[in-house]
Amino acid sequence: MEFDQELRNLVTQACNHPPGSPQRQKLLTQIIRLTSRRLWRENTPYYQDALQQTWLYFCRNVCDGLTGQTYDPAYGTVVTWLNAYLKRRLQDFYLNQHREQAITVPLQVRQSLSSGNSDVIHPVDNLPATPQAPPILENVETWANTDVDGDLRNTHIKGRPDVNCQVIILKRLPPEVSWKELSEEFGLPIPTLSSFYQRQCLPRLRKFAESEGIL
Repeated sequence: MEFDQELRNLVTQACNHPPGSPQRQKLLTQIIRLTSRRLWRENTPYYQDALQQTWLYFCRNVCDGLTGQTYDPAYGTVVTWLNAYLKRRLQDFYLNQHREQAITVPLQVRQSLSSGNSDVIHPVDNLPATPQAPPILENVETWANTDVDGDLRNTHIKGRPDVNCQVIILKRLPPEVSWKELSEEFGLPIPTLSSFYQRQCLPRLRKFAESEGIL
C-alpha cells in the first residue's frame, strides 16, 4: 500500500509541472524506474516492443489525457493500470504475429493488392497519436537525429541503405507512421520491416533508454 501511495504522489507531483519541463521529466523517469520492476513479464520475442509501447502510452496519458485515457486512481494502482495496457499490447502482438505468418501470397501480388482488404494492420497503429511528444520522446528523437557515431544510419536492410534504423526509429515515434504506409513507401513487406525493427533497431533504442535511466 505504501508503494502504491508513493507512486500516486509522484504522479500528482509530475502532473503539477508543465509538459516538457525538466521537473516533470525527472519525476516520470522516477516512476518508470519504480514500476518497471513490478510489471508483468513473459519470455516472448515481442515483449520488449510491447513494453516500449507501454512506456510511450504512459508518458502520453498519465497527466494530460489527450486521448481520454488518462490515469485515474479510482480504477486502481499505477502498476495495475500499466499492466492492463501491457497485456493488451502483448495480446495484439501475438495475434499480429500469427496473422503475418498466415500471409503466404507472393510479395508482388500483395503489393498489387495493397489498396484493398489485404492490408495487415499492425497493433501499434491502434495507439492514439499525440500532438506533442513528451520530453522523454524528445530525447529519443534528438539521439536518433544526431546519430553521433553513424551506427543507426549504417544499420540497414541488406541492399537497402535507405531503410536504416535511423529512418525507421524516427518514423515510428509518435505520431507514428504505420507499418502499412512504410511498406508502401519502401516497397517492402510489413513482416520484413517489423522484423528488422525488432532485431536491429529496438535493441539500440533500448540501450539508449537504459543509458538515460528510462529503463
